[in-house]
Amino acid sequence: MPHRTAIVYDFDGTLAPGNIQEHSFLPDLDVDRVDFWNQVAAEKQRHDVDEILVYMRLMLERARDKSVPVTKETLAAHGRKTPLFEGVETWFGRIDVHAAELGLDLEHYVVSSGNEEIIRGSSIAGHFRHIYGSKFIFDDAGHAVWPGTSVNYTTKTQYLFRINKGIPNHWDRDSINRFIPLDERPVPFTRMLYIGDGDTDIPSMKMVRHQGGFSIAVFDPGLWQNPSAQQKLYKLIAEDRTHFVAPADYTEGSQLEVIVKGILGRFALQAT
Repeated sequence: MPHRTAIVYDFDGTLAPGNIQEHSFLPDLDVDRVDFWNQVAAEKQRHDVDEILVYMRLMLERARDKSVPVTKETLAAHGRKTPLFEGVETWFGRIDVHAAELGLDLEHYVVSSGNEEIIRGSSIAGHFRHIYGSKFIFDDAGHAVWPGTSVNYTTKTQYLFRINKGIPNHWDRDSINRFIPLDERPVPFTRMLYIGDGDTDIPSMKMVRHQGGFSIAVFDPGLWQNPSAQQKLYKLIAEDRTHFVAPADYTEGSQLEVIVKGILGRFALQAT
């Protein structure tokens, strides 16, 4: 019987460059991305609040200022415009075949601070068993009215336990807190790989690592010469947050593919 195995991905900066709102949502509203994120940073400090909730509220405010409706359909349309890193479109099929040859039943998940409705509109959404992202609440007319779920750097770890315990939603508090013996959990941490790119992924990378799984930090190949990007990666390695670092290049034969296939091979050996 194949052994259930999971690769959990961040989305922004991991599967797609930049922040997902920057590709079409903000440009279509004539909103400068630097000004937008500066305002988010200022408001989170001024009000002492969660920055994810702030950016989601500002998305709605900026759209309302331009009389642009925000619905699941319009957000999904922005998702269809989202560019992906090289090789991502064919990545899942190639890795699934390799995992099956090893006797692994591989599942893919997204845990992201980015907007779930936009991610669900992307061309790769169908490859994920579940997508956990920051969600809006919609009124009876289908319009987004307020942030409903905020997935920030620490709450991301909650979703790893939801995957571990087989809970495909945001709301079920009882199941996430219920004791389940480790050997009865659907997706053990010892067959879980987390792939992320930034500060919001640090708790998740470290937790998966400490639970017996693996983590990989990826970086935008186009930003490698940026000193701040290099410093961030140096810290991830120096502070023992991740096992591997690789460019976000998902093409066949890439460094990332070699690392992932090696980790899957190790999972397969452990499962025998």
